[in-house]
Parts: sequence; C-alpha cells; structure tokens
Amino acid sequence: MHDKVKSRSRRAIPAVNAVLESLGHIDLPRPLVVDLVRCELAQIRKRREVPDANAIVDLIRAAIDDLRASRVQAVINGTGVVVHTNLGRSPLAQGAGEILRSIASTYNNIELDLEAGGRGQRGAYLERALAVLCQAEAATLVNNCAAALVLVVRHFTQTKSEVVISRGELVQIGGGFRISEILEASGAKLREVGATNKTTLADYARALGKQTALVLKVHRSNFFMSGFVESPGAADIAALARKKRIPFVEDLGSGAMIGTEQFGSHHEPTVIESLNAGADLVCFSGDKLFGGPQAGIIVGRKKIIDALKREPLFRALRGDKLTFAAMQTTVDLHLNQVTSEIPALALLQIPKDELRARAVAIVTRLQGLPLQMRRNTP
Repeated sequence: MHDKVKSRSRRAIPAVNAVLESLGHIDLPRPLVVDLVRCELAQIRKRREVPDANAIVDLIRAAIDDLRASRVQAVINGTGVVVHTNLGRSPLAQGAGEILRSIASTYNNIELDLEAGGRGQRGAYLERALAVLCQAEAATLVNNCAAALVLVVRHFTQTKSEVVISRGELVQIGGGFRISEILEASGAKLREVGATNKTTLADYARALGKQTALVLKVHRSNFFMSGFVESPGAADIAALARKKRIPFVEDLGSGAMIGTEQFGSHHEPTVIESLNAGADLVCFSGDKLFGGPQAGIIVGRKKIIDALKREPLFRALRGDKLTFAAMQTTVDLHLNQVTSEIPALALLQIPKDELRARAVAIVTRLQGLPLQMRRNTP
C-alpha cells in the first residue's frame, strides 16, 4: 500500500514544460533554466515525501535565484576588508577599466610590432615597465602567483630535487590550497627546516646539499606569529644561498610597492626591499596591494627570467590581452606616483573617523527600507 502511495505522489510531480510555464519569464538563457528544472525534478523524485506542485515550483524558483546570484556581478564591499578574495580582491583603477573596455571590443597589438610591421613580443612594454618599477634586471608575468611559483620551482628542479623552506612558512592560501601541495605538484621534494615558530640560519645551512635546487622564503601575509618566535631575515638567507651558489626565491604574495605603515598598518615587505636583500627572484600577486588584475609577477635576475620564458609551461600560464592591458595601466600609475588612483591604496589612506562617519550615514539611510537581509560568512 505504501509503495502505491509513493507511486501516486511521483506521478503528481509536474512535467518540465508545466514547471517552465508556471515560472513565467526568467532572465537567464532558456537551455540553462531547462537543465536546472530537470535536475531539480530528478532530486525531488528521490525524496521520501514529494511536495505539491506549487511547492515544487517555489523550490525551483529559489534554485534559479541561487543560480542567478552566482553570476559575477558588482557588489558593495561592506566587510571592512580592502583586499577580499571572495569579492575579487583589489578593484581596478578607472583607467584600467577604460582600457579594458577598449581592448576587449576591438583588435589590438598584443603580439604585433607596430614599428616593424611584423610579429612582436607579448608584453614587451609591460615587462620593461615592471622591471623599472621594481628596480629589477627583468620581469615577466603569468596568470597568478601560484602559477608563478609552480613555474619557478619546475624550472629549478629539473636537475636537482629539493626545495628548502621553513616549516613556519608552509602556509595555506585561499581555497584550501597549501604551499606544500603546490610545491609537490611542481615535482619538488620539500626539505623542511626549523620548527613552526622558530627557524634559525643554522637550520637552513644544515639543510643545503647537493640536491638543493633552491631556497624558498614565503611571506606570511595573511597571518602573523608572535611570542617565542625567530626567523632569519631575507638578507641573511640570501647571503647563505649565494655562498653555496644556490638560487634564493622569495614569494611576497601581497605585492606591496610602498610602505604600508603609512596606512596605520604593520610594515609589509616591499618588492624592492626583497630584491635589495639579495633575492634572485621575487614573486607576487598583481591583484592584492599592487592594485591590478589577477597575475603572478616575477621579477629579478634577467638570466633566470629569460630561462623561465623559454619553459614550455610558461606558454600554458601566460597572461591574456586583458591582463596585459589592465596591468600596464596599473604599472603606469605606480611609475607616475599617482597611487591615489589605485582604489585599494586610496581606500587604505582614508582616516578611520571618516570611515566611521560613512558607516553611520549608510546605516541611517538604510533604516526603514524594505531590504532582505541574509547572513553570510565567506
């Protein structure tokens, strides 16, 4: 008898066309909506108790709302976090947005030498500008900082296998990815030194050997340790690596070009500071404190940069025309020292009292409005 009731309830589930008719006009592509309806109905058929037709339509309408909300769209950042990964990290400068609209809708000279009339080098202007900005011998970029690290590690571990890194710097980045997993995916064998809270220069020295491909230092940009801690500076590690003729690479992550202490924050190591300390290569993100589009920027010794660009993997990781266009505009702003036009840096310079006044004004204007509130903790 129970099976007969279940059978009747299954037969009461409306057909796809009936649901579509009940939904009315949906501002999403019809094939996408049809697929969603079919998937939702299939899930409903697996239930022990099947809702009535109206409830089914309501469930599917809610699923459509969730799908629509997952489209990339503009939002208001009210979190207080300026460089928020879930919100697209740093907004682009207005000039970068304008050149994107121009480049995206027409042809461009991404690999065309306008003077010679033949094939040109992708990113020639940008690479030169980045090198000048960072006071480096050379520069290049790939599509994100993790890709930059993979490329660098793959290059150095072709004849030697070990990457020496402090245990206190085996950080986890966004999305649950860990530096150790990224390095191992690159084919490297990790040689961890020191303890989580305390690593000395002697720890590094003892780990260096015939199979050491490079020494890697990773900046802990999204957390800090205090108390009983110790870690040698980049200059000391660089001197040790140079003495052993082993490359020293620093992953700065944030890409700070100016002193962050002027914003009332702790000092974030800058790219120039790292290079001056003796790093052979420095990797950093283009869309954090640098204020540009997503990219992994690599600066340092020209001989190594040129070798990286000859790697087969470099072709798979290279940036596209939109990345180059937005990034060159951002670099120009840095070079011209008009960082006030870079939104992330401009926001960081706003006094706290002014931010508090803005917050109060916003809350006041929102009172009494028919708003739907949804709590969400990314």
